[in-house]
Amino acid sequence: MTTAVYLASASPRRKELLSQLGVEFTQFSVDADESVLPNEQPRALVERLARLKAQSGVELGYTDRPVLGSDTVVVIDNESLGKPRNKNDFINTLKRLSGNTHQVLTAVAFATQNDVISCVVSTDVTFKTLTDEEINAYWETGEPQDKAGGYGIQGLGGRFVTHIAGSYFSVVGLPLYETEQLLKTFLRR
Repeated sequence: MTTAVYLASASPRRKELLSQLGVEFTQFSVDADESVLPNEQPRALVERLARLKAQSGVELGYTDRPVLGSDTVVVIDNESLGKPRNKNDFINTLKRLSGNTHQVLTAVAFATQNDVISCVVSTDVTFKTLTDEEINAYWETGEPQDKAGGYGIQGLGGRFVTHIAGSYFSVVGLPLYETEQLLKTFLRR
């Protein structure tokens, strides 16, 4: 695919993944309010945020090519888990994920001044039962602080995963197949 887009994300993971699609892109960050709306379900939240990020890029003047926005949320018991606020929040999150299956939802959106489309990819991830020592040692690596759900599957947190059903790349932050298909659909509109 030899088209050009804007990537409305400061994420180095999304940058690396998008480069795997062979898409030319310019990366920038947007300041989006990621607060959860009252009674907002996780799927609606992640899709709204991806669309908001893409549309924010358009509002910033990135209008000569499609803007890609994406968001990822970890969900357990129908509750969205964001990035850990502090060590205690992280410990509570990892204890909830320990020995259980959770969902990782990643939404992708493309926007221009006249159009926006999006999709959501859901992946089930199962963790082994974690010890307190493993949880504390993982926190000390510094990796979990900026990750939704407090872990990175592509890094040290990958050793906790016993099973995955769905898109590995979606868990990392940008589902490659779905992103490429959505862009093709967007360009045909």
